[in-house]
Amino acid sequence: MMNRSRFRPTRLNPTATAALALAACLSCLAAAAPEAAPAPTPAASPAWRQEVETFRKERVDNLKKEDGWFTLVGLAWLDEGENTFGSDPGAKVILPEGKAPKAAGVLVRKGESVELRAAPGTVITSEGKPVTSQVLASDASGKPTVLEMGSVTFFVIQRGDRVGVRVRDRKSAALAAFHGLDTYPIQESWRTEARFEPYDPPKPVQIPNILGQIIDDSSPGAVVFERDGKTYRLDTLGSPEEGLSLIFGDQTNGKETYGAGRFLETGPVKDGKVVVDFNVAYNPPCAFTAFATCPLPPAQNKLALRVEAGEKKYAGFAH
Repeated sequence: MMNRSRFRPTRLNPTATAALALAACLSCLAAAAPEAAPAPTPAASPAWRQEVETFRKERVDNLKKEDGWFTLVGLAWLDEGENTFGSDPGAKVILPEGKAPKAAGVLVRKGESVELRAAPGTVITSEGKPVTSQVLASDASGKPTVLEMGSVTFFVIQRGDRVGVRVRDRKSAALAAFHGLDTYPIQESWRTEARFEPYDPPKPVQIPNILGQIIDDSSPGAVVFERDGKTYRLDTLGSPEEGLSLIFGDQTNGKETYGAGRFLETGPVKDGKVVVDFNVAYNPPCAFTAFATCPLPPAQNKLALRVEAGEKKYAGFAH
């Protein structure tokens, strides 16, 4: 299955979200029939707005971290055999100029295995210990071998049959230029109690990614909600017991919001219902850097609806 955890910020507190789910009801049903009175919507708990604001603050704080998406400065896919790395523009894996020797060494790929061979005199460490030659664990193992050269770190990633090296610089220009996110105002009308329709057995789904690959996954069920008198559904990932993950597109994409869609997490499903709060919809890493490898919404999750809630397009990155 696709590893989605690395894209996931702290979700809303599940206990508070579940409590809201019991009190929430469908809203905005009157738009398609103006003569009908709108269905009453219970006021949200005062804690709900604070949780959304806390979620947004934590998003910004996480993006500012030294291992946040703004520190990515490179991504190179390795060929079989020797791949040079260093600050030389002709290297296979290019490290930031002035922060690494022009020829720092080679990375030897044999299938999914990658071995580091540092050039003489090159100072590279991992977990504080010098490294001159070592077989590197990739992120597919859950904990990649992180190599350090001053403010620069790099490690091996695996995406399907592709093996690459991701480069970070904790003193990157993009991180220094980041001053926050643009979001829609918090609106209670975009927090809705959805019906969860389980798939038994789980439904096979194909998740495309920005590399053009298709990842086979499975969906435990769909969330079904109404807005302006119309019914919409989204296939989910994740777990009904622990919380669902949504990858969705909508008609604001490419205009007000990121063109390749957004992500959304929910709390657990309770009594066949779950709160879907688009106020906490957030951008994938590819909205901030060209060096991420993001999943994209499957075709069935592209809503014929303008979701004017959550994060907007990041103005500091043209992509």
